[in-house]
Amino acid sequence: MLEFKRDDVRNHDLAKELVAFLNLGGGAVLMGVDDDGGIAGTSRERLEEWVTEVCRAKVTPPVIPLLSWARNVEADKDVLAVRVTQGPDKPYALFHNNRKTYYIRVGSTSREASREELERLFQASGRLRYGLKPTPGAGLDAFDRRRLRDYFARIAGADAPADDDVRGWETLLCNLELMTVSNGDVVATIDGQLLFGRDPARFVRQSGIRAVCYAGTTPDYATRADEDLRGPLTPLHQADGRILETGLVEQAWDFMRRNTKPSARIEQGRRIDRWEYPEVVLREAIVNALVHRDYSVAGADILLAIYADRVEVESPGRLPNTVTIAGMRSGMRYARNQTLVNVMRDYGYVDARGMGVRNKMIPGMREHNGTEPALIEEESRFIVRLWKTGQAT
Repeated sequence: MLEFKRDDVRNHDLAKELVAFLNLGGGAVLMGVDDDGGIAGTSRERLEEWVTEVCRAKVTPPVIPLLSWARNVEADKDVLAVRVTQGPDKPYALFHNNRKTYYIRVGSTSREASREELERLFQASGRLRYGLKPTPGAGLDAFDRRRLRDYFARIAGADAPADDDVRGWETLLCNLELMTVSNGDVVATIDGQLLFGRDPARFVRQSGIRAVCYAGTTPDYATRADEDLRGPLTPLHQADGRILETGLVEQAWDFMRRNTKPSARIEQGRRIDRWEYPEVVLREAIVNALVHRDYSVAGADILLAIYADRVEVESPGRLPNTVTIAGMRSGMRYARNQTLVNVMRDYGYVDARGMGVRNKMIPGMREHNGTEPALIEEESRFIVRLWKTGQAT
C-alpha cells in the first residue's frame, strides 16, 4: 500500500499514516510526491533523521522505518520511500498532544479505529483474549448443567459439585475461565457460553453458523436450503457415549449430509457410501472455523455454503497476527481462542498436535479427488474452499 506526502508534511500527519500501515499489513509513504502523483521532490534538510525521529517520538511503540532514496525521479527531484512492515506489537498509536490515537487503514484512507476494531487489534496481538470477556446477565443458570456434568464426568474424569452448590460451581467454572467476576457478580465468559451455554446466541449473537445450499456456482436469492444453526459447541452424550443432543459441529455435518448426495458401492457384501466431500476434512474445516474465528466481529456468523461445484467455510475476521497461509499448510500452530481449543481438544475435535490442515485436510482432499483445499484470506474474512471434483483452484 502506498501514500503520497510532500516533505513539508507535519510530523503527526506522517505518523498517522505509518500507524495505520503498521496496524494493517505494512505500507510505504513516498516523501516528495503530491497527492495526484506528481513529483515535487524533497527539500527538508536531514530528512532521514527527521523521519526517524517522527517514528521514535510520534509512534508508540516506537518503530524503525526502512528508508530508501529514488534519486532524480525527475530533473533534480528526489523521493524518499518510508516503509514499515506489519507491526509485531499491535496496536500502534499516534502520540500527539499527550494523547494516544489508534488509526487503521481502510481502502486508501487512514481513520481512527472504532472500539470494536481496537479490540480486534489487541486480540490479534495476543494482548487481549476476547473469549474471557464477561457476558452481563449470564449467571450460572445460563449454562447447560447437563453438558457440564457430562464434560467433567466422562471427558475430564472429575467430580462436579452438587446441583445446589452454587458457590462450588462458580468457583470451578471461574478456575476454568468459563466464568469471571464482573462488577461484583459472577457471570459467564464468552467462551463459557460458546462451549456450554443453554442458549449461546442470547448472549453472543455471533455464535452460530449460517448454512446455505445453492443450486448453482454463485450465491443466489433462490436457495435449496438456508438454516441458522444455533447451540453450544459441545454435544451432550448418553451414558453409553452416543450423542443425545448435537453440538454445532454435528449440526453442520448433518446439514451437509442432507444437502449432498453420496455415491455407493458394494464391498464384501456391504454398501459403502462415499460422500461428495470427506467427512474428516469437512469436520476439520468446521471445527477450525468455530474455535479460531474472531468472535469480536459482531453481527457475522460463520458461513457454510454448498455450491454445485464446491463447499466453502467462511470465518469472520482476519487470521491472527503472524499467522500465514503458508505457515498453516506447513503445520504452524496457533490459537486465537485458547479455552475453546483446550475444551474441544478434550472432546477429540481438535488435533492434539494442532496441525489439522497439514495432517488431515490436505491429504484428505488429495486422497478423495486429487485436489487441495484453497485457503483464502481477505480483508475481513478467511475462507476454506473444497472442490467437489478434481479441478484446478
